[in-house]
Amino acid sequence: MGKIYVVGLGPGDESMMTSQAHAALQDSDVIIGYKAYTELIRKQYGHKQIIDSAMRQEIDRCKACLDMAGEGKTVALICSGDAGVYGMASPMLEVAAGAGTDKTEHGVGTDKTEQDAGTDDIEIEIVPGISAAMSGAAVLGAPLNHDFCIISLSDLLTPWELIEKRLLCAVSGDFCIAIYNPSSHKRHDYLMKACDVMLTVASPDTICGYVRNIGRDESSYELCTLGELRNKEVDMFTTVFIGNSQTRIMDGKMVTPRGYSKKYK
Repeated sequence: MGKIYVVGLGPGDESMMTSQAHAALQDSDVIIGYKAYTELIRKQYGHKQIIDSAMRQEIDRCKACLDMAGEGKTVALICSGDAGVYGMASPMLEVAAGAGTDKTEHGVGTDKTEQDAGTDDIEIEIVPGISAAMSGAAVLGAPLNHDFCIISLSDLLTPWELIEKRLLCAVSGDFCIAIYNPSSHKRHDYLMKACDVMLTVASPDTICGYVRNIGRDESSYELCTLGELRNKEVDMFTTVFIGNSQTRIMDGKMVTPRGYSKKYK
C-alpha cells in the first residue's frame, strides 16, 4: 500500500517551509491541493504529478489521496500554514476512517458509512507547518507570548452564535487572540461585529495589530487599538491579533509580557 503525507506549507514563502515538509514533497509521487497552494510549490516540484482543485472540494481531494495511495503511490495532500490548524489533517483522517463521505460544501459529514476497503493499510503522516498565528506574531513582535487562543470568524462551518461565545469567553479570560478569516466579500462586517462583542468586556485601548499576506513580498502590517480595529478594512489574507490587558507597544513592536504584574498574583 502507499502512503499519504498531509503537509502544512507554512504561510507561503518557500523559505518558511520546514525541512520535514520539503522531505515529504520530495518523497511523494503525487501532490494534491487547492490550486492557490499547488502554485506555491510548482516551480520546485513541477516534475511531480500535481493535481489541483477549487475551494470547497476538500473531501474529494481526500478521497483522491486514498485512491492513489491504494494503488501504491505516495501522495502529499498540501495546505497552507499548519495542517492541524484549520488545515487538511482532520478531513483526511476522518475520510480515511470512513466518517467523512458527505460531499456538501460545508465539509466533512457526520453520517457513518462503510469504511473503504484497504484504508487500514495506508499510512497517514501529518507534517506540521508554521501557522499564520506564529508567523504573523513574529512580524508584529511578541503578541502571543502569554496564554492565547485562535478563533476563526468564518461561519461556514461554525455558527456565528458559537463564534461570538468563544470571543466573549476569550476576552473575559484575558487571553490574547489570533483571529483567522476576519472578512470576506460575504462577511465584510464580521471583524466589526467581533470587535463589538469583545468591547463589551475589553478596553477600547487594548493593543491590537494585523498582518496581510504573511511571508510574501506584498506583506504589510499595522498596530492599532481595539477601538480603532473595528473600523479597519481587512480581507481573508489578513491575520488579526488582539492583545490582553498587559500587552503594550514597545519600540514599535506589539509585546505581551510572559507574566502578569504582582497585583494579579
